[in-house]
Amino acid sequence: MEDPWVEHRLKMVETQIISRGITDERVIAAMKKVPRHLFVPAEMVDYAYNDEPVPIGEGQTISQPYIVAYMTEALHLQPEDKVLEIGTGSGYQTAILAELVKEVYTVEIIASLSLRAQEVLGKLGYRNIYFKIGDGTFGWEENSPYEAIMVTAAPARIPEQLEKQLKPGGRLIIPVGSAFQDLYLVTRERDGFKRKKLLPVRFVPLITTH
Repeated sequence: MEDPWVEHRLKMVETQIISRGITDERVIAAMKKVPRHLFVPAEMVDYAYNDEPVPIGEGQTISQPYIVAYMTEALHLQPEDKVLEIGTGSGYQTAILAELVKEVYTVEIIASLSLRAQEVLGKLGYRNIYFKIGDGTFGWEENSPYEAIMVTAAPARIPEQLEKQLKPGGRLIIPVGSAFQDLYLVTRERDGFKRKKLLPVRFVPLITTH
């Protein structure tokens, strides 16, 4: 059956993503493919492809499409990479990552969101995603190290535990701050960590148990 939302997706990619400078062909292809409307609550489906974050319940949101594409492109992902995502949320960003890499390990502290994401991603046929319900600030150490880590909610500072779970040369992208936030790209180098501020952003706070 033809997906009636294809046109909306292609328009989203053209007007919100390519026009703002995203050039990674694999990221663009993933954004064209993943059915964003399946990851929002039924009553919000008409807003799924808008140029804005959309509420998904529990005080959480699905990020603006451009920010999803921007953060994904910034990680320079390769097909054999193992990636950690902190904040499964709706599962939309998880699906984008799963299109691009070998394995995605995703952690969500709100059980109801994780379970819904697991259901949607399962129905879509993803078999390279591994889920954990818990405090994302601790990462998922058993499966570390990772080539890349993406954090989709903002802590007050960059959690050391996450930096430590990067492979040498690995990259972490994370929003940091409370009232005002900046997106950072952290790279693990031989003698420590290089932290680069990218742009101002607005994310929900990262919920922790400590």
